[in-house]
Amino acid sequence: MADKKMIKVTLNRSTAGRLKSHRACVAGLGLRKIGQTAEVEDTPSVRGMINKASYLLSVEE
Repeated sequence: MADKKMIKVTLNRSTAGRLKSHRACVAGLGLRKIGQTAEVEDTPSVRGMINKASYLLSVEE
């Protein structure tokens, strides 16, 4: 596996006032500010974090 599949994740909405676990998922993806984009590896654990806080994020394959 020389080339790992990556996903672009962008934070579109604020984490203020959200559930603590949802804020933790956003932080785990490496996102801090609205509009910030991070490229993360496509793994089941990352997919779970994205699914949990999907209403705050936009995702590009």
